[in-house]
Amino acid sequence: MSTQQVEEAAPPPPRAAVGAGRRTRRAGAARALRYVLLVLFLIAVLIPAYVLLVTSFKGTGEASPARAWLLPQTWDPAGWVQAWNTLAPSLGRTFALVIPSSIVSAVLGSMNGFVLARWRFPYADLVFTLILFGMFIPYQAVMIPLVQLMQGLGVPSGIPSLFVLHVVYGLPICTLIFRNYYASIPDDVVEAARVDGAGMLRTYYWIILPVSAPGFVVTIIWQFTSAWNDYLFAIFFSNAQNGPVTIGLNFLASGQLQDYASSMAGALIASFPTLIVYIIMGRYFIGGLMSGSVKA
Repeated sequence: MSTQQVEEAAPPPPRAAVGAGRRTRRAGAARALRYVLLVLFLIAVLIPAYVLLVTSFKGTGEASPARAWLLPQTWDPAGWVQAWNTLAPSLGRTFALVIPSSIVSAVLGSMNGFVLARWRFPYADLVFTLILFGMFIPYQAVMIPLVQLMQGLGVPSGIPSLFVLHVVYGLPICTLIFRNYYASIPDDVVEAARVDGAGMLRTYYWIILPVSAPGFVVTIIWQFTSAWNDYLFAIFFSNAQNGPVTIGLNFLASGQLQDYASSMAGALIASFPTLIVYIIMGRYFIGGLMSGSVKA
């Protein structure tokens, strides 16, 4: 029997094997398409960072919009030196603002969330709804009354005023996150603490607080980023001498003679802290957001 006759006599491959092969090829094509799209999105996201980086090392003659895409002919760090000398004082003030305000608003939000989720009282849902209204009030609509209120209370301008404002305006979102998170904790845990004679404060301190790390990670990252990037409150309640880094960056970028190199370097310096926070704690951020999404 010839080879051709043997091939003709061989049975065809099973349909299951053919279908599995087709599914494998389709899965491989879909995976390749996803990688291509991810690379394209990554390039689109990194293009502004590339322009910032290369422009920050250009000299005065090279740093212009017409040469934004070109690499510098001479890598000059003078823009970074100028940006650091200008932003260093405001960077210190910003750290003194965002770290305490993030921690205080997270702690207060944790307490509010525990009371609203686990210690029911009359009109608790109404109180929670009124707290959430603070998330939807536009800052621009209340800016003038806020200025008059802070002046009437005698709160100094600059970091003290910004600290109070960021703590107060951070309470609604922190309360919402912690209330949803504490609602997912099993009822048996809280009931067991009550049976053992623990009151509200002891239950919160000994039972609830030790398992609250995911909620604190989410709220602290959220508040840190919001306070660090804020410009509206800063422009109303501070100035270049006592304001945060956003005011310093605006002062650096303004002027009759635009220094593109130092402006781009200043933008990178101002973005480094939030970038580092997300790199270190970013993987816990999504886990913390999802931890209260399912009732245990």
